[in-house]
Amino acid sequence: MTDDELMGLAIDEARAAGAREPADVPIGAVVVGPDGQVLATAGNRREADEDPTAHAEILALRAAARETGRWNLTGCTLAVTLEPCTMCAGAIVLARVQRLVVGAPDPKAGAAGSLFDLVREPRLNHRVDLITGVRERACGDLLREFFRARRT
Repeated sequence: MTDDELMGLAIDEARAAGAREPADVPIGAVVVGPDGQVLATAGNRREADEDPTAHAEILALRAAARETGRWNLTGCTLAVTLEPCTMCAGAIVLARVQRLVVGAPDPKAGAAGSLFDLVREPRLNHRVDLITGVRERACGDLLREFFRARRT
């Protein structure tokens, strides 16, 4: 599966998160194994679960760990529609994810190259291969449309 196809799945999850009641910020994530098999998909559920840690990336990593039966996701790829925050970037590093595919950057809170670069921090015991800008416009448009609708 290509990075573009993976991001398409993540965008589907983001749309579902934004359409649900109560609506969550439309961010989606997908984890695939080393063989390219989809292990987990998730969208934000902070509002739905009333849980500040229910970010799409965290939920997808948890589901992938359950699916594989191990916390160590070496060889896996995580695709996410918005650059991860510090919490999610830390979880990605701790899970030993090999590749991170990001749609839109987050200059205000991003921890994968924008504000911080936690996923490639040389002082940590694991670094993630980072691919950015995959379907960036589509990912950014989802967020812009969501927040525009909430303001009106």
